[in-house]
Amino acid sequence: MGDLYVALIHAPVYNKNMEIVATSITNLDIHDIARSATTYGVKRYFIVHPGEAQRALAMRIMGYWQEGFGAEYNPNRQEAFATVKLAQELAEVEEAIYAEQGRRPLRIATDARRYANTLDYASVRRKIEEGDEPLLLLFGTGWGMVKEIMESCDIILEPIYGPGEWNHLSVRSAAAIILDRLRGH
Repeated sequence: MGDLYVALIHAPVYNKNMEIVATSITNLDIHDIARSATTYGVKRYFIVHPGEAQRALAMRIMGYWQEGFGAEYNPNRQEAFATVKLAQELAEVEEAIYAEQGRRPLRIATDARRYANTLDYASVRRKIEEGDEPLLLLFGTGWGMVKEIMESCDIILEPIYGPGEWNHLSVRSAAAIILDRLRGH
């Protein structure tokens, strides 16, 4: 089984008007996706944001739980944050994986929309279990990653559907569901 990496993309993403923007890093996304990533054996969880102030905010949040009172109060959070790394752009994430693995990762995108190269979860799960290549699972914030990122990916996972028409989960909820479908028992 290849190593699985996760990247949360904050830019470039779309807003509700389909304008290209950078979204804000949120405390809950840092915590909840780190906990899900650790639960499902993700090697590293990258938070990607071009803004230095946003990355500094994430460092302060993580630092609180990794040192001093926060680490003593909740040691489990400290363990989950050990896998989290910050990056300025997606290329930096891929370079880090290449440096660690000696090869580029297979890029797997997630989105609430369907694309031509969309695959179902069972097919992607088999690819993860049977392959030995590193895999990078991309999650977009806002209203999703820009078209250019989506089209550059090797695989796009099918959207998560509920029983109704409404389809706009928080990224942390989607990440937990998708990680469970791909790595859960």
